[in-house]
Amino acid sequence: MDVILERSHQLKQALVDFVLDAEGELAQALETYAAAQLRRGSGDSTQQDLTIDSFLTAGKVGDKSPLELFIESHPDLEESDRNLINSWHHSFIGLFAITNILPDGFELTNWLTDKHYIVKPNNTQTLQAISRLKVGEILLTRISPVTDSYWMFSGPYTIMGKLGKPKLAVAIGNFKENYKSNLYSDAPDLLEEAWQSVGEYHQQFVDFFGTDEITLPGYQLNKKIAEFQELITEKRFAEAGIDTSKSLAEVAEAAGIGDDEIKAAAEEFGADSNVVSQMFNSKSSNSKMVMPKVDLPAELKKAEQVTALSHPRWGQMFLPTYSKVQAILSAEDWQSVQGAEKLVRYYLEDKSINAFIWHRLAQQYPSKLENVLQTVLQRPEFRLESDLDALLQEFNKPIEPELPEIASVPIHLHNLFQEALGEVNKSKPKGKGQKKPAKGFQL
Repeated sequence: MDVILERSHQLKQALVDFVLDAEGELAQALETYAAAQLRRGSGDSTQQDLTIDSFLTAGKVGDKSPLELFIESHPDLEESDRNLINSWHHSFIGLFAITNILPDGFELTNWLTDKHYIVKPNNTQTLQAISRLKVGEILLTRISPVTDSYWMFSGPYTIMGKLGKPKLAVAIGNFKENYKSNLYSDAPDLLEEAWQSVGEYHQQFVDFFGTDEITLPGYQLNKKIAEFQELITEKRFAEAGIDTSKSLAEVAEAAGIGDDEIKAAAEEFGADSNVVSQMFNSKSSNSKMVMPKVDLPAELKKAEQVTALSHPRWGQMFLPTYSKVQAILSAEDWQSVQGAEKLVRYYLEDKSINAFIWHRLAQQYPSKLENVLQTVLQRPEFRLESDLDALLQEFNKPIEPELPEIASVPIHLHNLFQEALGEVNKSKPKGKGQKKPAKGFQL
């Protein structure tokens, strides 16, 4: 083990001790950070250690990180030590596949971004503990830079074993759910593209519906959403230079490419493989490239009213109760509306009702919403303008948007999900009860 790696271990231990032994603002910041993080995880020892490790780089005490506070409190550190510690601001958690085993570490690939790293344990105990790992196994762990050529294991690791495509897709889905702010930590360009896709989707929504909010009976909204999705797909095909007025077979013949290639290209634009095959094999000259029917969940299709909301950062939301909340806030005597208090509490407690929805209601019904919350919460001193964000955080609602489900994903993740879905569908008996998953990776 080289000198720099050994020194990184010493500094890391000193940094952890510094944080855990701290009092005052630093201790309070750790407690607040840990409480927020552990609500999302299992709360076991590995999760706790990961939380402490991420706090070292992502935590804030005022406008400074624990790393910066540590350097300030140790003025005798050599410049090389300060540079090493500062480089740890680039640490990140990822879902890594072992692609090669080295004498003193591993070559890993981050499944979320397809980036490759040489990663080494910074102490002999960890090196011995992970010596049994094999190529192809998946690790959930944080890594930190040491030099320009290699990284180190920063915190604890979870060995997930060798995963088939369906289980790997589930693991990535769980990672997206539990570590949304860490999806593309080592690929800011991918993160920027993903956020840009949310804004573009919102603009397409507004262009199609003429508004960012529409309320329709569930079955009607389902039809409109299908039309909207079809329009988006046709637009993407057009941007790719594919004539959507022709059948797939005609396009393939004109382009001089084979069936498999045109099917693969179509699927990359989000078309279901079975639908693509049906369109391609159709003998009708009128068979066109269309997006497969997109269904809302059954409970929404059956709902009397469903409100679709769109935002360039928060994405799209479908709420069967939004018009009821509006009715409550429009009523002269809101307490006379049946189920009013229960619905307000649901909007506070359910994680699907995000801060954007609350701020929208606050903008539309400021005085009435303030009165309702004062009564429901039994807080007569509550003021909407100054206290709303604190209330939302109290109910574990992020104030800033996290990357929505509609955001685009890298092609390698989309392909993985499609392949995993194909394997799952092949293994299922065909019948009327077979259902497609409600959520997945999207382009």
